[in-house]
Amino acid sequence: MGNWKMNGSLASNQQLLEQLIASLGSAHSHSDVVVCAPYPYLAQLQQMLANSAVEWGAQNLSAEPQGAFTGEVSAQMLNDFACKWVLVGHSERRALYGETDADVLAKTQAALDAGITPVVCVGETESEQAAGQTENVILQQLQSILKLDSALLSRIVVAYEPVWAIGTGKSATPEQAQAVHAYIRQLLAQHNAPKVRILYGGSVNAANAADLFLMPDIDGALVGGASLQAADFLSIAAA
Repeated sequence: MGNWKMNGSLASNQQLLEQLIASLGSAHSHSDVVVCAPYPYLAQLQQMLANSAVEWGAQNLSAEPQGAFTGEVSAQMLNDFACKWVLVGHSERRALYGETDADVLAKTQAALDAGITPVVCVGETESEQAAGQTENVILQQLQSILKLDSALLSRIVVAYEPVWAIGTGKSATPEQAQAVHAYIRQLLAQHNAPKVRILYGGSVNAANAADLFLMPDIDGALVGGASLQAADFLSIAAA
């Protein structure tokens, strides 16, 4: 899953998507390939990717269904553009825009109600990791989500993104990432959702993807900067 963040233009998007389509065609049997773009480009994604192997999603949504919420975008609006996926609670949303665990739960529920798969992002900061607080932080961030009915919980995706590895060039080692993924898997299994897919994010690139994917509880990647380069993103998908 590629997260373009606040990047792109109609022209550069077209070039990138054309390269993805040319390589992946209309079928990609061994994994789901998704791009999450800024809202203004969802129509372009829908038009270009409709009959391809690449799916598309948004980077955020409102917990509200409609109303006087200037600048917000609802789940139903995402449905108008056939979005199957939406990122929820990305660390940048938490850190820069003050999103709380309660906000993340409300947005997760809004996505599920609309039939969209929420990709719930969790992860610790460098200071929290240094203090040995990783598992406590993950539990805190997932606690309210884990209270969802198991049928709903089974429909989410979790993305573990250590904040200290996002956009820094520092990636967790495969063993570090696996340890946290195993912990998340254990939490999900305790709530009757052991098959929820767990993605690793945090400076994933063409060089480290294959080693990360060898780990038993890492089911895929949430890719930032490398998703803006077709060759890199395709290499990660191939891995």
